Amino acid sequence: MKSQEDLVREIAAESVLDRRVLRALRKVPRAGFVPSDLVEWAYLDRPLPIPHGQVTTQPSLVARMIEALALEGSERVLEIGAGYGFQTALLAYLSDFVWSVERWPDIADISRENLSHHGVTNVEVSAGDGTEGLPEHAPYDAILVAAAFPSVPPPLAEQLAPGGRLVQPIGSGGEEEVVLFEKAKEGLKRRRTITGARFVRLHGKHAFPG
Repeated sequence: MKSQEDLVREIAAESVLDRRVLRALRKVPRAGFVPSDLVEWAYLDRPLPIPHGQVTTQPSLVARMIEALALEGSERVLEIGAGYGFQTALLAYLSDFVWSVERWPDIADISRENLSHHGVTNVEVSAGDGTEGLPEHAPYDAILVAAAFPSVPPPLAEQLAPGGRLVQPIGSGGEEEVVLFEKAKEGLKRRRTITGARFVRLHGKHAFPG
């Protein structure tokens, strides 16, 4: 059975160079953020199924998406799609505070339980429509969207602070480009493609219908 360190070494070999991201991966045990019957698979670099036809994102992909946000520790972060809380915990380790919106209330409950169990306190997980963002806490220095849609939902672009970064899989679900955007004076600008990937669809008022 692979260990947490095996997984971190594999991710580092995938060209994830940010030492803070690699340190976070060593700090946050993925085994504490997967379904209990899948713990033996936690340190394989692969997605794992969770309820409602969802999956946890592949760890190396999580690392590359977070690395693109270039977090330094003082940021206010919005996450769309908490899942079981692994990505949330990594973001919390690397930033000042994370607000996360999860579509499914039962999954949001599990995420909260996992984060609390592992002592992650600088987070707030709510259940709702992630495409609406959380305007009451905006602006955000970084936004990470863990589901696919062909464009960035307008509320998320609006809630990103000037100079802020946003990462989202761009596509219709199943074959995406994961793209880094930056908030410029004239609006949201596409900066680069991080990688190709497969994601579940983003549902909500400003994405695919529910």
